[in-house]
Amino acid sequence: MELNRLDTRSKVIDSIKDHNEWDMVIVGGGITGVGVAREAARQGFSVLLLEQKDFAWGTSSRSSKMVHGGLRYLASGNLKLTSHSVKERERLMKEAPGLVNLLPYVWPHYKGQFPGPRVFSILLAVYDLFAGHKYRKYINKQAALSVLPGLNSTNLIGVTQFADAITDDSRLVMRVLQEAQNDGAVALNYCEVTEIINEEEQINKLQAFDQKSGEAYQIKAKVIVSATGAWADKFRQDFGQSPKIRPLRGSHLMFHNRRLPCDLSITLKHPTDGRSMFIYPWEGMTVVGTTDLDNPKVSLTEPSIQQNEVDYLLKAANGLFPDSNLQKTDIVSSFAGVRPIVSSGALSPSAEKRDHTIWDDNGVITVSGGKLTTFRLIALDVLKAASHYLKGLAYADNKQRIFNHYPINNEALNELTEQQIQRLSGFYGARLNDLCQCSKEEGWVLVPGTLTFWAQVRFSARSESVINLDDLMLRRTRIGLFLDDGGTQERNKIKQICQQELMWSDDEFAEQWQRYCDIWKAYYYLP
Repeated sequence: MELNRLDTRSKVIDSIKDHNEWDMVIVGGGITGVGVAREAARQGFSVLLLEQKDFAWGTSSRSSKMVHGGLRYLASGNLKLTSHSVKERERLMKEAPGLVNLLPYVWPHYKGQFPGPRVFSILLAVYDLFAGHKYRKYINKQAALSVLPGLNSTNLIGVTQFADAITDDSRLVMRVLQEAQNDGAVALNYCEVTEIINEEEQINKLQAFDQKSGEAYQIKAKVIVSATGAWADKFRQDFGQSPKIRPLRGSHLMFHNRRLPCDLSITLKHPTDGRSMFIYPWEGMTVVGTTDLDNPKVSLTEPSIQQNEVDYLLKAANGLFPDSNLQKTDIVSSFAGVRPIVSSGALSPSAEKRDHTIWDDNGVITVSGGKLTTFRLIALDVLKAASHYLKGLAYADNKQRIFNHYPINNEALNELTEQQIQRLSGFYGARLNDLCQCSKEEGWVLVPGTLTFWAQVRFSARSESVINLDDLMLRRTRIGLFLDDGGTQERNKIKQICQQELMWSDDEFAEQWQRYCDIWKAYYYLP
C-alpha cells in the first residue's frame, strides 16, 4: 500500500513549512486554479495551491459537464469566444480521450420556432469551420423519431445533429492537478486562506488555516493568484474594491437512463420562457438542466436546487417527452452549481456574458468568470498578469500539451474493453498503474448500476487526498449521484474500503456516513 493520506498530507505540510517563499501561491482548487498551477509549474516555478474545501468542491464539480464551443455565444456575435472554445474542445478530446469525449447533439425543429433548419445550418457551418471538421447533418422527422423514440412529434419538422463534448468535470480537475503535481506543484485541500496581508506596496503574504490539523501558517509568495470563482469578491473587497461578481445558480436533475432513455444530447427551448437547455446522457444516467437564476448569497454551505427549479425542469422534460410522465419520485439525485459571472448589469441572468476577467491589486491577481472549456487560455492570461511580479514567467500560447501521454501496457487491463481502458487512462493518466494495483485487490467489479469500478473507489481513497466521505462519493467518484438514496445499499462495501485505506474506526466511519447522508439529502436530492 502507498503512504496513507495522513502521511501524504503531512509531507505536503512539511513542504509548506520548509518553504521560505513560493514563486506563486494559488488560492482556489477548481479548474481555473489547477489550470494556472499546471502552466506555472511546467516552467519550473515553485507553486503552492490552497483550497478551503475539497478540490473541485465548488462550481468545478457542479457544471453541466459540457466541453462546448457555445452556440449561444456564436448566435450573439461573440466569434472570438466561440472560436477559442471550439478549438480548445478539439484539443481536449485529442489529448484526453476517455475523459473528454465527443457527444452528438441534436436540435429539434418545430413549426414556428426559431431557428429553423436553414438558419441553424448556417450557424453550424461557422461552428464546424472553427473545429476544422464537419459534424452537422439534418435528419428528417421519420428518422428523428426512430433515433429519439418518445420525442414530441407534434409540429416536428426534423432535427439537426451537430457535436460538442462531455466530461466528468471533477475528474478533469484532478487530472490537470496531477499534471501540475508531476511538475512539482504542491497542493493542499481543506486549507483556508483567511487573510491576504496588505502591509507593503506589493502584497506578498497570506495567512492560512489547516482545517484538518488546526494549525495556522503565514506564507510568503512573489505573486498571489485568487482563483476562487464565486468568492472572488471576498479578498478584493478587503482591498477596498467594489464587488463585481453576479453569482448565478444552475441546477440539474438526474434520472436512471432506463426511466428517461437518452443517447444524444438534446438542446431544447423551455416551453414557458424559451430558454435553451439540455437533456443529455452522462455516466450512464440522464441529466436534465440547467436553470439560470440569481444566487446572491454565496457562502460555504453548498448550493442546492429549489422547488421551483424542480418543477421547471420536470416541465421541460415532460414537454419534450410527453409519454415519459416523469415524477419527482423518478429523480435519483440533483446538483446545483454557482457560476461566477462578472456582472454587466444585464436584467436577465441568461443575458450576462461568460467571458473571464482579471484584476491586479498590487500583486494579488484575481480571475473570475469564463468557461470550463477554455481553462487553459484563462490560465495563460493569468500568467500574463502575474509576469509583472515573476521574472521569466512565460505566457505565450505555444500549444504545449495539457496532458502528457503515458503508455498503456499493464496486463491487468487485458480483461477490459478498449472503451473502458480509454476511459480509465483519461481519468488517471500517469496513475493508471496504481489503479491497476487496486484492481488486483478488488478485481474489475463495477459498483452496481454504474460505470465505476470498486477499484476506482479504493484508488481514490488511497491516493487522492480524500479527507471526508463526500470527497470520495461526490467528487473523486460520482457514485453518490448515481445510486438510489446516495448509495445506502452499498454502505458495507464503502465502509470496508474506507477503513482499510483511510484507517477510519467504526465510530469515525459512522460519523462520516451521517455527515455524508446529511449533505446528500440537503444538497444533492430534492428540496
